Amino acid sequence: MIAVQEARSIIQQHVLQLGKETVKLNDAGNRVLAQDILATFPMPRFDNSAMDGFAVRAADTKDASRSNPRSLKMVSISSAGAPSNVKLRTGECAQCMTGATIPDGADTIIMVEDTSGFTDGDTIQIYLEAQLGKHIRRKGEEIQERDLLIPKGLVLTPGEIGTLATFGYGKLSVAKKPRIAIFGTGNELVEPGEELKPGQIYNSNLYVFAELAERSGADIIMRDVIQDERESLRTFLSEALNSCDVVVSSGGVSMGRFDYVRDVFMELGVREHFWKVAQKPGKPLFFGTGESTLIFGLPGNPVSSYIGFMEWVWPVLDIMMGKPAQKILTGILKAPFPRDKMKYRFLFGKSWMEDGKLVCKSSVKVGSHMLSSSLESNCILGCEPGDGLLEPGEEISIRLLPWKTIQ
Repeated sequence: MIAVQEARSIIQQHVLQLGKETVKLNDAGNRVLAQDILATFPMPRFDNSAMDGFAVRAADTKDASRSNPRSLKMVSISSAGAPSNVKLRTGECAQCMTGATIPDGADTIIMVEDTSGFTDGDTIQIYLEAQLGKHIRRKGEEIQERDLLIPKGLVLTPGEIGTLATFGYGKLSVAKKPRIAIFGTGNELVEPGEELKPGQIYNSNLYVFAELAERSGADIIMRDVIQDERESLRTFLSEALNSCDVVVSSGGVSMGRFDYVRDVFMELGVREHFWKVAQKPGKPLFFGTGESTLIFGLPGNPVSSYIGFMEWVWPVLDIMMGKPAQKILTGILKAPFPRDKMKYRFLFGKSWMEDGKLVCKSSVKVGSHMLSSSLESNCILGCEPGDGLLEPGEEISIRLLPWKTIQ
């Protein structure tokens, strides 16, 4: 049995970043960017109007009011996509819609509400003295050409996708998705929706694995529940080792009579790097490598599997896709934490901000079979071994679940 930090170090030595591929913008959602995105032009690209109104020369509106309007000759119209080619002279104005190019000679926009309005007439009454430059968006005021817009390593969300479209990126380079095989073992496992017979339980771990793998950005190539039989395991794992970057199992790596997974891995030429880690839950944790595949054997208890995936598999998938490492936070306990004397302790927990400080507490459900402990949680709390409880007011490590937030 090895320490958690030693196990992490061993895994790090065997993780390689996958390559990249070019995809169309339509297919880039939730992918990891593999290139820096630079502005292809300034934003705005040209001086344009922030309001529907009239482009004017500010000097022509001096002392204008509703009781003392200024009359200007309307000589042109500038609309989005159809700029005016007229240069304004003294005493002239042009209709100018939101987003439209500012006509030459104009230096201000008067909102339509402060005029006699859009008409077909040649003369417009101005009811407000204009401030020079008012309601004009200046070229490059938001972004300059060649500015860094999005750094590589980020997951592309709607905001990034919209920005890419805005700057004309029809194709882009993204990290390849890790190909992952997930499987569970056990004669007692039944699919949700089927009727349970005596001694049977529903297969929950594989659904958790699938959801986590998809959220991480991995591509699930193989997924199955396998009976506790060597040949069934051998058939599945032979294919998985040849076609996947990562293989993750739930169950079958402990000391039970029918726990064959570790043995079959070894028979197929997998190199074992460790089998047991000083952690709770999840002491029977297998890590091995094939020719080009990383193999994780997680325990079958639901909490052990869930936390094991988040602590051991998810960070590896991040590295493979070139994501920056998740920052582990430090919080202050609001309730006692049941530290283990010999093992690193993980528990689901809740973290929140209180008086400007990050505080937290663990779930009161501490059994490795109690998956409901995850329901109200937004994080996983982690604590080094030690005697007795970790008391309120003491610090503890926090791994925020990536899809959760801190309130």
